[in-house]
Amino acid sequence: MNRTLNGGIALVTGAGGGIGGAIATALAGEGMRVWLCGRRRESLEVLAARIQPDRLAGLLAADVTRPADRERIAEVVGARLDVLVHAAGQFQPGSPAEIPAAEMVSLFEVNTIAPLDLTRQLLPALRAARGQVVVLNSTAALRATGPWSVYAATKAALRTLTEGLRDAVNREGIRVLSVLPGRTASPMQARVHEWEGRPYRPERLMQPADVAAMVIAALKLPDTAELTELVVRPRQPG
Repeated sequence: MNRTLNGGIALVTGAGGGIGGAIATALAGEGMRVWLCGRRRESLEVLAARIQPDRLAGLLAADVTRPADRERIAEVVGARLDVLVHAAGQFQPGSPAEIPAAEMVSLFEVNTIAPLDLTRQLLPALRAARGQVVVLNSTAALRATGPWSVYAATKAALRTLTEGLRDAVNREGIRVLSVLPGRTASPMQARVHEWEGRPYRPERLMQPADVAAMVIAALKLPDTAELTELVVRPRQPG
C-alpha cells in the first residue's frame, strides 16, 4: 500500500524558487502542512497566498548558508518532520581558472554544505516520523565541462554526500531521494541562457510541476520500496 502524505509536516528550502515552489504546492495539495523556507520573505508570501491556510505550517525567512539560521530552522520545526526537501541552490558559471577561491567556497556552502548540515540538525525530527529527505541536485553532477566545472563540482559532491547520508540513515527508516533534473523553466534557467547567449524558450524545457509530480510519486512509494536517484531531462524534440 502506498504511503499517505496527508496530515504530515514538510519543510521546503528554496520555496521561493520555481522547483521549490512547485514541490511545496504539490505537498500541500497532498494534505501536508508545509513550512516555506527561503531568503526573501516577499517570495514566500506570494507562494503562501496560493496555499490553503490549513496546509501552511509557516514562513521561515532564512539563509541556509548561515549556521545560525540553520539552527533556528531546526528549532522552529520542532520534534517531528515527515518530509524535508532541499531546493535551495545557486548557479555560477566559471572554471577553476576564473573563479576566486572565496567564491568557490561560497558556492560549495550553498549547494553542498548547507543541505547536509541542515539535514543533520533535523535528523531527530525525521527519525521521530521515519521521514523522507529529497535533495534537489542537477544533471550537471553527472558531467563537468570547463565553463561549468566549479558548479558541477558542488553538485557532484552533493550527490556523493547524499549517498553517504542514505547509507547512514536508511537503517533508521529514513528514505533519501536524490533528484537530478535537467534544464527546467525557471528564473535561474533564464539567467543561464542569457550567460550562454541563447534565446530562452521555457516552453521547450521541463516545467517545475513536472519535477514536483515525480517527487510526489517517489514519496508515496510503499515502505517496501525506495527510489534512491531520479535523473530527468526535458523531452528531446522529434
